[in-house]
Amino acid sequence: MNERIIPITDAGRIPTRPDEAHTAGKALLDTRSRPLRDLRISVTDRCNFRCTYCMPKDVFGKDYQFLEHAALLTFEEITRLARVFKAHGVEKIRLTGGEPLIRRNVERLIEMLAGIGGLELTLTTNGSLLARKAQALKDAGLDRVTVSLDSLDDAIFQSMNDVKFPVAKVLEGIDAAARAGLTPLKVNVVVKRGVNDHSIVDMARHFKGSGHIVRFIEFMDVGATNGWRMDDVVPSAEVIRRIDAEMPLEPVGPNYPGEVAQRWRYVDGSGEIGVISSVTQAFCSSCTRARLSTEGKLYTCLFANAGFDLRALVRDGASDEAIADAIAGVWGARADRYSEIRTAETARGKKIEMSYIGG
Repeated sequence: MNERIIPITDAGRIPTRPDEAHTAGKALLDTRSRPLRDLRISVTDRCNFRCTYCMPKDVFGKDYQFLEHAALLTFEEITRLARVFKAHGVEKIRLTGGEPLIRRNVERLIEMLAGIGGLELTLTTNGSLLARKAQALKDAGLDRVTVSLDSLDDAIFQSMNDVKFPVAKVLEGIDAAARAGLTPLKVNVVVKRGVNDHSIVDMARHFKGSGHIVRFIEFMDVGATNGWRMDDVVPSAEVIRRIDAEMPLEPVGPNYPGEVAQRWRYVDGSGEIGVISSVTQAFCSSCTRARLSTEGKLYTCLFANAGFDLRALVRDGASDEAIADAIAGVWGARADRYSEIRTAETARGKKIEMSYIGG
């Protein structure tokens, strides 16, 4: 059938016809010919940090209503959906949150996902619980981790996480992950001008030669609570200039099509860094990511304002084929390119919070 897949309606329903063929197993392309390759799964909307660019305390305080446990996808539901996504071409799954390591028995979920086979399994964490969980995560089948660490300056880091959590504890977690073999380990740094941009060179120098890859991320307007302004963004080009002035760099090609980080290596061969330039150098044209929220909604962009409810299909008894068709319909109608069209006006629009959709 040559007709383009019908987009989602405003009610979040996909119109279908009785003769419509199931699309599971076929390569999915969206309206811009982007394949589906990566799935980010948020396993909890809760976090033990209150980072100012993600879950600011004045919004996510003691009275904030997080999801009830019954609303969360179960491990069995997540695993079932992961199988369907794999049949559509997904090759990598990243567990996110919130903070995924506060989801009870998350190691069991990793073990279940590893049992599917043929998937690269990764996890992004703030590192607070990593020292005691690293080996169990590896034993369960996790391939590697990415750790968020925004500064080595303890005062700055504690101010940014807003719960007074020390840098030393995150570094302990990074060391434990390395010993467990959760490598190559990546360290994510969200750079905000006037807050932690003075730490850029120190961060690069600290991890130079360690085998870990520091990735500097432009401060983004995810959600509607972090007070984003363009003036707060430190362009990746400036990050590279600062580091290159002290530790010469040269560009490196991507590891795979659709890689979001631009790679740079030290000329002396002592490792590499990356920059993620969602604001100043949009990579929408090659984005292969879908996101599954904590309560089972499918989002096709980090800056989305609505998702499609896969949990409803699962809990209403839909077959794998029906779920596969729904996913195909969502992806086939995808036309997202938010970072390419970002303006001051769009930045003020309502968007899903990163703590809910997964970063």
